Amino acid sequence: MDMHSQYMQRCLELAQIGAGSVSPNPMVGAVIVFNGKIIGEGYTSPYGGAHAEVNAVQQVMQRYGEKAKELIEGSNFYVSLEPCAHYGKTPPCANMIAELKPLKVFIACLDPFGKVNGRGAQILREAGIEVEIGLLEKESIWLNRRFFTRIGQYRPYVILKWAQTRDGFIGKKNKQVWISNAASQQLVHRWRAEEDAILVGTNTAIVDNPSLTVRKWKGKNPLRILLDRDLAIPMDATILDDQADTIVFNAKKTEWTANVKYIELENYGLYLPQNILYQLYLMDVQSIIIEGGRATLQMFIDANLWDEARVFESEANLLSGIKAPLFKGQLLESKLVSNDILKIYKKQ
Repeated sequence: MDMHSQYMQRCLELAQIGAGSVSPNPMVGAVIVFNGKIIGEGYTSPYGGAHAEVNAVQQVMQRYGEKAKELIEGSNFYVSLEPCAHYGKTPPCANMIAELKPLKVFIACLDPFGKVNGRGAQILREAGIEVEIGLLEKESIWLNRRFFTRIGQYRPYVILKWAQTRDGFIGKKNKQVWISNAASQQLVHRWRAEEDAILVGTNTAIVDNPSLTVRKWKGKNPLRILLDRDLAIPMDATILDDQADTIVFNAKKTEWTANVKYIELENYGLYLPQNILYQLYLMDVQSIIIEGGRATLQMFIDANLWDEARVFESEANLLSGIKAPLFKGQLLESKLVSNDILKIYKKQ
C-alpha cells in the first residue's frame, strides 16, 4: 500500500469511530498531511455537530496556532467522502477547504446526495486546487453502505440476524431457547449500538419478551420496531418500556403514548416490508437489524429487501423446532466467536 493509500486508510479508520452516532449523515474521516507528517485528523461528530474536515482543520489550528494556515496551504488533504457543498446543520466543508487552499485534495468517493454529488469537488477545482477522486473508493463505499442504500434506494440498509443450531433450527415453538453463546450475545449488543433501529414480530415479542436494548456494550439504544397487527402484545411487555423509543406498526390505531408511537397501516398485510421500510426512510432511519422470528425474517428475504445477513451457528442440535430462514447470499466472512461460528453474507 503506497503512502497516499495509507493516509486514506487512516481516514476510513477515523470514519468508523462515528458508527452509531452520525446517522443519517455518512461516516467520514479526514487527514491533513504536511511533508509526509499528519498534522491534523478528524471524524464526523455526532449528528448535528462538526464534520470530519472541520475537526481535522480545528486540530491543526489548535496545534500550530498562527502557522496553521500556512501549513495547510502546503499540505495534502485526504477525505473518505466528497466534502459537502450545501448548507445543512453545518456550512459547506468544500467552501472551507477552498478558502484554505491546500496543495491537493484526495477524495475516496463522491457523495451521491443530490445537493453534493460532484459539486464539492467542483468547488475545490474552481478554487485552483488539484483534486483526485477514487483512492480506496470501494472501501469507502462499503464503509458507508448504509448511507448509500438510503440515498439510492429510499430505504434503510437491512441487516438480517439470527442464531441457529448446527442442525438448522432457530428455536422451539412458543418456547424461548438460547442458542448463541455469551460472546456472541455481547457482539449483538455492539451491533445494536451501531445501527439506527431493530425490528421483531409479534410472536418473538410475546415468547422472548426482549428489551432490544444495549446492555452488554456501551452505546445508544436503537429505535425499537414492533410488527403487531392486532395489538396482541401486553402493555407491560418489555419492548414497550421507557428504556428506548418504540414504533408499533399495526392495523388498529395511530397514537402516541409517551415513548411508544403506534402507526396504523392500511391494508396491513399488503407490501408490508416495503411500507415499513419507506416509513422508516421518511423518519431518517438509515439502518435496521431484523432479529426475527422466522416468519418476519423470511418476509424480508422473500421481498428481496435485505442487504446483509449475520448468522450465528452453535455446536448444539435441537433435532426439531423452528427451521432457520431460507435465503441465498454471497459469503463474505466466516469466523469463530468463542465456540459459535459467525457467517456474514451479502445479498447477491
